[in-house]
Amino acid sequence: MNESESSGEVVEAKSESSTEVAATPVVINLKKLKYAPHFNPLLEPQAIHTKRRYVRSGTKATKVDLDTGEITDVASIYSVEKRDDASFVKVFTAGVAAAYELGKTGARVFQAVLQEYENTPMHKGYADSVELAWFDEGLCGRKIGMSEKTFQRGLKELLAKGFLSPRTPNTFWVNPALFFRGDRVRFITEYQRKKAVSDESNKSDNPNSESDQDTTNKTSNE
Repeated sequence: MNESESSGEVVEAKSESSTEVAATPVVINLKKLKYAPHFNPLLEPQAIHTKRRYVRSGTKATKVDLDTGEITDVASIYSVEKRDDASFVKVFTAGVAAAYELGKTGARVFQAVLQEYENTPMHKGYADSVELAWFDEGLCGRKIGMSEKTFQRGLKELLAKGFLSPRTPNTFWVNPALFFRGDRVRFITEYQRKKAVSDESNKSDNPNSESDQDTTNKTSNE
């Protein structure tokens, strides 16, 4: 996320207690999912195109443009806010939902999946997958205020936007940048200044302009 002539703002919430997805809409069929039982494809940095923005997620940061090798300075505005546990979860889910432009159903399902993830046995504070079985009219037997069809609709959006990836029929790999049990999160928005068309580019677009001017001057001198 390093471009010339850019500035950014970073908001970090602290609790007190590149694989790229295609820009075209991804169609998810829950009956024809491709499972990856042995490898979590979401461990690689993820990138998606939403209607209004390009969103990247990952667990590492770099100041080097991996495509061009360019190293640039980025002005940043950095603020830190402390939140209690309940507020922290709300800020986190709302921030992620806004960044990925989740629909209302997708945001609700994301919050429900986060709750299931919090109840998943962890190893060193992390679990690489989550069980999402629907039974007894609820998610893993727990009523979440929506029907199974509504849940499936939101689940499709989370799959399409790289939040989850199918592991087995009722188990899903999680994106480690979006599912974790840490006590802080940063939401980064980068603003890039649009470059104005330079005089040089205007000249290059009109290669005969100088020669035409010279001819005019010679004619007038004669």
